[in-house]
Amino acid sequence: MSDHIDGPRQVGDPASDISDLFAFTSPANSDHTVLAMCVFPSAGASAIFSNVINYSFVVRRATVTGLGDAAKFNTGDEEYRFGFRFDTLEPGPDGTKRVQRGTCTLPDGQVLRVLVNDAQGASTPDKAFRAFAGLRSDPFYLGRAGMKPMPNLLQHDNVLSIVIEFSTRRVLAPDKGSLFGAIAETSPLPGYVSVIGSPPVRFDWVGRQEQTNIRLGNGAMKGAEDVRDLWNQQTPFAIADELKPLFRKRLTDSLADWDRRDGKVNWTPAMLAASANVFLDDFLLFDVAKPITDLSHLEIEKSTLNGRAYQTGGGRTVNANVIDILMTWIVNHDQGEFMQGGATGATKPGIKEFPYLASPNAELQTVVQSVELAATPDQVWALIGSFGDLTWHSLVAKVKLTETGIGQLRTIETIDGKQIIERLTSMDASGRSYTYEAISGLPVADYTGKLDVTPKGDGSSVEWRSQYIADGQPDIIIKSIVSTLFKTGLEGLKKRFGFPK
Repeated sequence: MSDHIDGPRQVGDPASDISDLFAFTSPANSDHTVLAMCVFPSAGASAIFSNVINYSFVVRRATVTGLGDAAKFNTGDEEYRFGFRFDTLEPGPDGTKRVQRGTCTLPDGQVLRVLVNDAQGASTPDKAFRAFAGLRSDPFYLGRAGMKPMPNLLQHDNVLSIVIEFSTRRVLAPDKGSLFGAIAETSPLPGYVSVIGSPPVRFDWVGRQEQTNIRLGNGAMKGAEDVRDLWNQQTPFAIADELKPLFRKRLTDSLADWDRRDGKVNWTPAMLAASANVFLDDFLLFDVAKPITDLSHLEIEKSTLNGRAYQTGGGRTVNANVIDILMTWIVNHDQGEFMQGGATGATKPGIKEFPYLASPNAELQTVVQSVELAATPDQVWALIGSFGDLTWHSLVAKVKLTETGIGQLRTIETIDGKQIIERLTSMDASGRSYTYEAISGLPVADYTGKLDVTPKGDGSSVEWRSQYIADGQPDIIIKSIVSTLFKTGLEGLKKRFGFPK
């Protein structure tokens, strides 16, 4: 959510998928503004920035030109643009681990060279600009599925992040107006060749959070066409006039649907129309002359729609609870209780100093399933103790072995046509256990597994265990895949051998 996987194109090209945009005053230096974007949802240790994509922040000065049902924000034509491009991988200093570098082009034309994953980033000699790019813990958290509170569905996830910190006065000249609108976008570099059709104008762009997945891509609106890819092709700050009626109606209908979710109607038709007009002009509003806090997100828009002057700097901090702030606003118009989801924070909270996003999650995750059986350990091991024999597992169609002994590979074809390749790392026939590692077929890194049979009373116990780091898919999905694989296999053993009385 937020803007993770916000359309079919982003599913196929995660390096171009912008998941979040942030704008806030630096907690380490109140004279500096910070912009941050996250791309590549559920990035693993192997994720890199694309070398054919331009990653950009664009800021324009904004003004309030209407209040209440006539609420409106206009932006000027002058742009403050920060562009990031990345090179292909190159050998590291030790000659083994490869590294990536990138170039940040600043609004005044200066260039910064950035070493990816260097937490210190790169700065201009006068310290007016500082840039970072690299893998970080995903700062976004989603503690709900629709109206239902849930644990954080992005627990343990990482993203690729780009951060730019700069002197507010030098770059934005706030004396000319302190309210700004910001967007982040990914677009093809010159010379980009599309495999199918013409190259897109842009791959993805983000203003306010959840414009695509909650407002435009409301899954409860049955039969509605998916317009998210069409939206992502629009020009930020200049939505195509011929498409505005389509998007405006979708925003209105979607908000009306969310309004009814609690069984009450809090949005009048005039309010619905005003909200659609405001959010049709999609950019993250922030005021550098006012306090930007974890609670100020959307306050500028909400106050303006409610017909009063805003009091905060709006924006979006790394630790802002944006989903619950948004849900409370669209479902009950802030007229009821705050709709706290089942998570109160991301896997790791943001930090107070550069680069503000927490270090990447590198802790091994564990899946363990076990079953007790009414059969001796030797009987059970005779069936499941061969690394190359999974005929006892109902999800496995066939297994092909390559080589013999420690180091041999088994290629597993599942009944739905997927292929998993694993390598045997140890075999203890007398102790009735073996260990293995995943080579391919699962979106994981550092995956190890162990199958173990031990005595239990008059019968036996089988434990299947794995450890891994998510790589390319959310940890919750990987846990579900591995848990289902383990549980289905062990349930089959229970049907075969019975459960001890």
